[in-house]
Parts: sequence; C-alpha cells; structure tokens
Amino acid sequence: MTAPAWKTWTALSLVYVVWGSTYLAIAFVVDGLPPLLTAAARFALASALLAGWVLVRRGPAAFRASRRAWVNAAVVGLLLLLGGNGLVMLAEDRDLPSGLAALLVAAVPLFVVALRFAARDRPAPTTLLGVGLGFCGLAVLLLPGARPAGVPALAAGMVLLASGLWSVGSFLAGRWEMPGDGLVTVIGEMAGGAVGLLATGLLIGEGAPSGHVPASAWWAFAYLVVLGSVVAFTAYSWLLGNAPLSQVSTYAYVNPVVAVALGAALNDEDVTGVAVVGGLITVVAVAVVVSEEGRRRYVPTERQGRLRSSAT
Repeated sequence: MTAPAWKTWTALSLVYVVWGSTYLAIAFVVDGLPPLLTAAARFALASALLAGWVLVRRGPAAFRASRRAWVNAAVVGLLLLLGGNGLVMLAEDRDLPSGLAALLVAAVPLFVVALRFAARDRPAPTTLLGVGLGFCGLAVLLLPGARPAGVPALAAGMVLLASGLWSVGSFLAGRWEMPGDGLVTVIGEMAGGAVGLLATGLLIGEGAPSGHVPASAWWAFAYLVVLGSVVAFTAYSWLLGNAPLSQVSTYAYVNPVVAVALGAALNDEDVTGVAVVGGLITVVAVAVVVSEEGRRRYVPTERQGRLRSSAT
C-alpha cells in the first residue's frame, strides 16, 4: 500500500531540514563544549532513547543477534561516528564553516561508488562520470580560496578524511553480518561509536568545560540528540520502507544546500566564490550518481541506506 503523499513529504522535509541543520548545530555545540566528549554523550543518549523505543514497541526479542553481528555493528559505529562525526566535530572546532563541512561530507556517495569499483562491482559509466566530476568538485573545495582567511587546510582535510571513513563504514555495513532489526543495528553502531568517542576524547585530554558555556551550545546539543539522532532518523527509517529509494536518496544533495544556507543566514559564515563553484560541482555530481544508481535499481541494503543518518 502506497503511503499518502503528505506523510512522505513530511518525512522528507524532516530529513532535509534537520540533517541539513546538524552542521550548524555542531558549530554552536563546539563553541563551548568539548567536541568528542559531547559527541559521545549525544550518541549514548540517542542510542538509549532508541533502545527504549524498540523495547516498548517490539520487545526484548528485537535485540537477539549473534556476537559477531554486535561486534560488527560496533566496529562500523567506530568508523561512522568516531571517524566520521568525530572528525567533523574537531574540524568545526577549528573554525571550519559548517556549510563547507557539509559540502565536503556530501562526497560520501562518491567514495562509496569508488569502493564498490575497487571491489570489482562495476557501476554504470554515467555513475563513474559523476564520481569523476565529484572529485573535481572536491579538489576545488580544498583550494585555499574555498576557506575563509585563517581557517587551516588541516580542518578541511579532517572532513575529507571523515567522509572517507564514513564511506568505508557504509561499504562494510552492507556486507557484514548485522543484527536483523534495522533500528537495533543503529543502536549498536551508536553505542560502539559513543564508547570510541569517549575513549578518544579522554585520550587527547578533553575534559569538562572550564568556563561559561553559552546557552546556545546546550540547546544545540539537545537538538542534535532529539531531532538530529532520533526524530530525523525515525523519519528516514520510515521512508526506506514507504517511499522509492530514488526519492529518499535526494537528501544526499539537498542537505548540503540547506547547510550552506543556514550557516550563512544564522551564523554569518562566509561563502566564497570558490566554495560556491566547488559545491555546485560536487552537488551536481552527487545528484548524477544518486539518480543513475536509482534508475538502474542499484539498491543499497537497508543498512547502507541508513548510514548517513548519524553522520552529523
């Protein structure tokens, strides 16, 4: 049975706006809170909330899975949340604009296709053309002129590395044994990622804030936990079962646009001409890849489809 159009577009709007706005929320969070420890708390709380929801709705049986499946979920969580989200947090803590971070993260589908190609899964020629175009866009985004004066190249490089690690996690999640319930898999990923973020944050010397923490940082943290990690993810999970994947996947190139617009409007972020050009090239390339893969019915497993839901 086809879901009503209003439900589909309500869920899509949540995914577009909420996930697109998480980059800006991160910018507010790191303005007063330690990046990795805050991310650990975010995903620990989100996993606990999701676990409670699953327990009430589906019962303890939903959590039955092999030890290997749980370990795999935790390892993927480390790649996605420690490697992916954690590096984005650190980059924005080094003053990388949230919009530029979102444009760099938009390259995840390109990296995933490249990994598929390396694994001898031959994508369509149009897909490969889109990947090549996308990497040209990334090259432009990494030019000095794409960053405001004073923002180190290291910060942009950290986000590019985050995209690569997120892509590896996405790639492995579709091939490894995972818990049978999709939400339970994400709970395992979030829990594993939270442990890794906590350990790494303590290892590099992060601690409790030493001074006054702006109210905006606390509000942004609550926003990331409730809306970014629970509400939007639930909407996305519903879309996976009730809307065409080609339609759902449009978030991959809508989110960066939302992020850039919000960063400029609400955080006075500079959007350089070079960043606009590189961003347009990257977003168009991602649109080409997503539409071509959808047309050819290359459908990532549900686990692959979920993977960007907690990236930011």
